[in-house]
Amino acid sequence: MEKFKNHLGNFFTPIYWNEKIAALELINQLELPIKEEWITCKTSQDSARAIKDMIVRGAPAIGITAAYGMAQAAREGMSFEKARDMFAKTRPTAVNLFWALERCAETEWSFEAQLELAKRIHLEDYEMNLRIAENGANWLIKHWKSTGSLGKKTITVLTHCNTGALATGGWGTALGVIRTLHKMLTQMGKEFVVLADETRPYLQGARLTAWELLKEEIKHYVITDNMAAFFMKDVDAILVGADRIANNGDTANKIGTFQLSIVAKHFSVPFLIVAPTTSIDFSCPNGDSIPIEERSQEEVKFVKIAGERIQIAPSESLARHPAFDVTPAELITAIVTEKGVVKPNELRKVK
Repeated sequence: MEKFKNHLGNFFTPIYWNEKIAALELINQLELPIKEEWITCKTSQDSARAIKDMIVRGAPAIGITAAYGMAQAAREGMSFEKARDMFAKTRPTAVNLFWALERCAETEWSFEAQLELAKRIHLEDYEMNLRIAENGANWLIKHWKSTGSLGKKTITVLTHCNTGALATGGWGTALGVIRTLHKMLTQMGKEFVVLADETRPYLQGARLTAWELLKEEIKHYVITDNMAAFFMKDVDAILVGADRIANNGDTANKIGTFQLSIVAKHFSVPFLIVAPTTSIDFSCPNGDSIPIEERSQEEVKFVKIAGERIQIAPSESLARHPAFDVTPAELITAIVTEKGVVKPNELRKVK
């Protein structure tokens, strides 16, 4: 991945506060991988719309963008309550969004103070991701040594949606672990292969994860979501992210994650949730209490290819589009955080 010089340091991030024009710039993830386009959010409404329309996506990236947007709102003279309400409505499942808004509430309501907080949240997320990646990679290496899998010539992992630099402040969560694993296994002389679920209907895996893996020169194959079980006999681990983790370990993530956990259980493949502790909602007792965002049925009936919107289902047909599903704690092998790797019923250890 080429590095993008930003206001926080020399690392790639999809979120950039442009000091010269005092505006937020975001890489337009709806146009990747065909077009690498940056858009400028001059107002808080622009930033909120970018979250809602999925120009920026991924729970940590949503929280960071909202923090910058709150700084814009303070500059515009908007009340804190109005600004908070505007951003809270954009993507209700991602707990990082509400975590960021709570930190904004604890900070002086001025542009300077809110902007300083947003930059701090941004940099903290990047540094957190580096610790998450190291914890996850070390846990898997140790696990594979104990099971004999490390004796194989080729190690294969599967991931769903996009959990890389594009979904975070930089480096990534589940894809961050994969990046670090690639470096470690290459040094050991192992071949490392990633299977990237395409992730319908927004195709974040095919469009975004594959784009990041290509930049990193990591060998990978894009597969359709319904191919996962076919390839599972060759998979050594599944790594996915999380938009919200309940107190009991139940986890909401991009739609399609739950079915992967079931297949992983059948094949005895480690199924890891990789997320910062900011994704843990200790006030949420279980998965039944997690609000699930239902998006437009049009996003299922149409696909966008090279800028062209193509209809793939009859106009008269109805469609459903829950953006997330919930994986029960009993199907999760471990949860990887910046504070360590724990079993789902041990979350209190990282509180």
